[in-house]
Amino acid sequence: MKLICGLGNPGREYEKHRHNIGFMVVDALLSRARAQLNQEKFAAKVGQGTLAGERILFLEPQTFMNLSGRSVGEAARFYKIPVEDVLVVHDELDLPLGRLQLKAGGGSGGHNGLKSIVSSLGAENFIRLRFGIGKPEGPNARERVSGYVLSGFDDAERRQLEELIGRSVDMAESWVRDGVATTMNRFNRKA
Repeated sequence: MKLICGLGNPGREYEKHRHNIGFMVVDALLSRARAQLNQEKFAAKVGQGTLAGERILFLEPQTFMNLSGRSVGEAARFYKIPVEDVLVVHDELDLPLGRLQLKAGGGSGGHNGLKSIVSSLGAENFIRLRFGIGKPEGPNARERVSGYVLSGFDDAERRQLEELIGRSVDMAESWVRDGVATTMNRFNRKA
């Protein structure tokens, strides 16, 4: 069994925000895996399905972003899922919108959800599907990051989202079927 977790914030007021792209990708994966998030445990919405012939535990933490590790850690320990079989889908400020990247391990890059997961798992070597959302530019850009990630996509960006989420789903399925290296080689070069 592998674990695929999408990061986001619970609640209707957050569902279309940039910070919730992980939830959006997991929702699309559920359709492909013929699965539903039909349980509440590990402080998360949880469901099981099959991708590429492999059993998958899907997870959307309901703890808010900064405490996501609690859900991921509890689920991974309960199901005895090795850290390298955990895929976390998250928004990435350091990549422009339209850029997707699969990455094995690494630091948190200032992303509080990833910091929480590293802390809870006690390891950094889980897999990340980094979904580029871009970042604010210009004066006071750093101070505007919080408002930016908690804002929705504009009309032009929303037109790209369906295709980008579809590519993310393809990447996640490829990771399940073919592993990290093959998936990175196949998808990371594409803009």
